Amino acid sequence: MDQVRVAIVGMGIGKSNGRALAADPRGRVVALCDIIEDRMAGFAEELPGTVKQYTDYKQMCRDEEIDAVFVGTPNQWHVPIALEAIRNDKHVLITKPLADTLEGASELVEAAESSGLVNMMSLSTRFDSDCQYLGRMQQRGDFGQLYYGRARSIRRSQIPDWSLGFIEKGGGAFRDMAVHVLDAAWWLMGRPRPLTVTGVSGAHFGPRGMGYWDFRVPPTEFYEKFDSDDYGGGFIRFEGDVGLQVESFWASHQQKEFQIELFGTEAGAQLDPLTIYRNEDNAPQDISVALPRGKTAWEAIAAHFIECILDGVECEAPLRDGLLVQEMMEALLESAEIGREVAIEPPA
Repeated sequence: MDQVRVAIVGMGIGKSNGRALAADPRGRVVALCDIIEDRMAGFAEELPGTVKQYTDYKQMCRDEEIDAVFVGTPNQWHVPIALEAIRNDKHVLITKPLADTLEGASELVEAAESSGLVNMMSLSTRFDSDCQYLGRMQQRGDFGQLYYGRARSIRRSQIPDWSLGFIEKGGGAFRDMAVHVLDAAWWLMGRPRPLTVTGVSGAHFGPRGMGYWDFRVPPTEFYEKFDSDDYGGGFIRFEGDVGLQVESFWASHQQKEFQIELFGTEAGAQLDPLTIYRNEDNAPQDISVALPRGKTAWEAIAAHFIECILDGVECEAPLRDGLLVQEMMEALLESAEIGREVAIEPPA
């Protein structure tokens, strides 16, 4: 096999991933799947060659001309679609978060790892060039010991209003947005093992029909189904006296912000704008980093997924990473619900 034939499920984030997979010289999008047929037509016209269109993911997964499946649906459908793909011997690439529940995430990881197929998370922040630059610094030891981090994703009025999956049970701001900064910060800090989590979460805007995308007001019958969080935040304590503060707001009376800050014994950094902080000859240095234009995060994800399949390269973002991030997210939301710290058990 010298080319990976991919099916894209979900015409939201699926389009960004699909364009990147189709643009790679060793990738080809051969099928689309969405429950609403009209969503696929325009995108199919963008893609080279003949592109099949399915409204039934089970039928799609039985197609022997498909090698891999990208899952870009609402959270509640990640596990059933990915499991069906794996049962039919397809490699899987899944948008964040891995699942809507920890139980579902665990079941999926076990099936994926047992299959021997390539299984990977599509993580646009982790694979962004700025984050990758900091990752290379961490791997070289430039920061010394990274002992603390802050990660936040704050919006002013951007609750998604185009799918109930975002706001119903299993959705929410923390699973939708915090996953980006939580995953990237955890990865940059060297994937330390979490010990305890304490958090708060709630919904002060969404159930009132406020805070939706660009200040739009959705129909009452949409927002009255709100059954998740529109904000969440807390603190994760890791092995080795390492800590991470994480915050996520779909709606707020604050400025929009997307930020990761790292505290190390030899240097520190922030993601946006990309800046390194260190001392040289006992004098502080603030170093602004302007990277040359390279691959987009989507292109980097596509290229790595394809090389894992065709070249046997070890996956840098396996579903197991998604499971561990899911574990931290669910622990924070549980802590918010019960009002006390939650311990995370070590892996068996």
